[in-house]
Amino acid sequence: MANTNTNELLRSIPAMEELLNTPWASEFITNMGREEVKRIIAEAIDDVRRDLRTGKSSKASVSELTLNRAMTLLNLRISSTLKPVVNATGVVIHTNLGRAPLAEEAIKAVNDLAGSYNTLEYSPEKGGRGGRNAHVEWIICHITGAEAALVVNNNAAAVLLALSVTAAGREVIISAGELVEIGDSFRIPEILTFSGAKMIIVGCTNATRIGDYRNAITENTAALLKVHPSNYQVAGFTASTSREELAELASAKKLLFIEDLGSGLLFPLGVPFAKQEPSVRDCLEAGTGIVTFSGDKLLGGPQIGVIAGPRIFIDRMRSHQLTRALRVDKMTLAAFEATLRMYLAGRQQEIPVIRMIEMDEETVLKKARNLSRRLRQIVKEVENCDFEVEVVEAGGIIGGGAFPTNLLPGHGVGIRSPSRSADNIAAAFRQAATPVIPGIRDGQLILHVRTLLEGDDKIIASAFSEILGIREE
Repeated sequence: MANTNTNELLRSIPAMEELLNTPWASEFITNMGREEVKRIIAEAIDDVRRDLRTGKSSKASVSELTLNRAMTLLNLRISSTLKPVVNATGVVIHTNLGRAPLAEEAIKAVNDLAGSYNTLEYSPEKGGRGGRNAHVEWIICHITGAEAALVVNNNAAAVLLALSVTAAGREVIISAGELVEIGDSFRIPEILTFSGAKMIIVGCTNATRIGDYRNAITENTAALLKVHPSNYQVAGFTASTSREELAELASAKKLLFIEDLGSGLLFPLGVPFAKQEPSVRDCLEAGTGIVTFSGDKLLGGPQIGVIAGPRIFIDRMRSHQLTRALRVDKMTLAAFEATLRMYLAGRQQEIPVIRMIEMDEETVLKKARNLSRRLRQIVKEVENCDFEVEVVEAGGIIGGGAFPTNLLPGHGVGIRSPSRSADNIAAAFRQAATPVIPGIRDGQLILHVRTLLEGDDKIIASAFSEILGIREE
């Protein structure tokens, strides 16, 4: 191709109608519509023209190159990029993988409402308009002991709304050790600035005492703000101010005490290192005025942000213009209500996130052995296969910014091959029909079993068979 005249090559690109009338195009046209297929093919033709004009070589003919480019683009666009994956990373609350998988009750609640009209903002009793927040507010208050509660679309929005309503134009005092960044550049200082509040930083990164807060209070101070450190931990010489001290100071100075709790822990977790983590109720009973927290982390529900506290402040937030911009939809509310009702019934151990976190070592080891046995059987079916499969120790983490330095002990399945690197095997797993996302440690691919859902072992086995060249009938 490199020695052929460029103009001749450009003229040899198949015509649009010729490509649209090929048998392979008919299925795409049925699923995507003729005009959309035409647009994508035109994009492919433009790519080929660009390559030809820049002298980019190819062993394929121009016709083949155009056809392959068109089919690649069409296959890419016809399938959804938002798809289920198998989380074999050992990170229970994995932000990049959608955080908390929902419980069956929550999934059913979403399905029941998604395809029908519903009572989102309608009261059958009154025969008129109702409030969407009412569906979950009473449950939140019952579980946490709050006087009132409001939900928005995530915890960052909850912090923003709380500060905008209670502290805009005034000062908010915060410890230097709590100016955190929590994923994707969400930074507390920027949220404070955006809310209209003036940030007053006290103390040092590793030590802030109650006197630092007391000395910073002025006539323009609106609130004291405490932020959960979430995804980092300061070790060594440290000193922090307890919420009880802050609550007492706020009360004495007639200020509001706001706490961003981050992950929404409603009840204690059954793992030793989590026993010191406060629940939302603990914070409110300690004197915190307003508590904000997430619904899709330790709580195990959908992405949502909760603000719990005195009715006088929550009512002001309900009528704020930001509230409408930050409100949640019917499906999120349905999933959240169903998740909260599991807590009401004392069935939180059935919520996937809670079940994974509290899974004992013996259960994890049993899952690892079962998966290892299944994959070794596949290896035996392939002649001269050099893949080695074994049960390995593989600690997991909770994730989502919770307990960043604590490991959940456990086991997983290790895969190694002299002929293929761990990165290469991991890439092959990720390219499966349902992508499998593993971990890698010391040159060995690790499939963590703590984070596997029911049926994931079958998906992993199918992907492994494909990697080893075994085609399912």
